[in-house]
Amino acid sequence: MIVGVNNKGNDLTVNVLRGKKLTNMRASGSDDAIALIPPRQITIEFALEFIGDDELVEIASKHVRIRKMDLTEVGRKRVSRIKKAK
Repeated sequence: MIVGVNNKGNDLTVNVLRGKKLTNMRASGSDDAIALIPPRQITIEFALEFIGDDELVEIASKHVRIRKMDLTEVGRKRVSRIKKAK
């Protein structure tokens, strides 16, 4: 599933379940004050304009989701190699 927007043209593979391990932290309360931007409500029109060649739009009764065609990183690499060979 697509979880964010990258400023560069390439895709980043992230694991949203794992946090970044921080070492040598001096201030113990600095992580408590992180303010997150609320998620954007995606409409069907926005999703159709946003998707790339390797992405799909899933439309359910209450949700609109954007995801990759190949869910695994290995599958995406395999498809990109096949496209380059053609």
